[in-house]
Amino acid sequence: MRTPPTGKAYYVAENCVRIETVRHVQCTVLRASGELDHAGRSRFSAHVAAVWDWTPGPVLVFDLAELMFFDSSVIGVLAVALQRMRAAESGRVILVRPSAHLLSVLRQTDLLPHVELRGSVEEAVAELMVRAARPGVRAAAPEAGRRGVRDGVSGEESA
Repeated sequence: MRTPPTGKAYYVAENCVRIETVRHVQCTVLRASGELDHAGRSRFSAHVAAVWDWTPGPVLVFDLAELMFFDSSVIGVLAVALQRMRAAESGRVILVRPSAHLLSVLRQTDLLPHVELRGSVEEAVAELMVRAARPGVRAAAPEAGRRGVRDGVSGEESA
């Protein structure tokens, strides 16, 4: 694992959440694996806070596909990030490869309409780079429709 500000590696117990942050020009990727419960929430929140100003907006790409277990802590961290973005009137949350269970919980908590879905980190990063390269298009502008994963299947989402 790497700490957000320094990038130094550290190790955690086998069942704990492991968090990796990768800084790109147009976004920051936060990849979590293992088990994210109440005990790991503060560390996950700290990582989000530490990378908040790494990109304009910010644009945060969450890859949570490798979480073996998660509880409401994931929803809490995402909700706080979305509230902070709403208050600043800027920013995007992009989820890549979300599980069917996570999609269901996001739907039930009415957070799903506020996040974007993509099939892979590479897809999200490439799309942001292309968007930024187009003259007159803001890099942090959300898409009109969400493309990506729906109930674990890649492709266009239907309404």
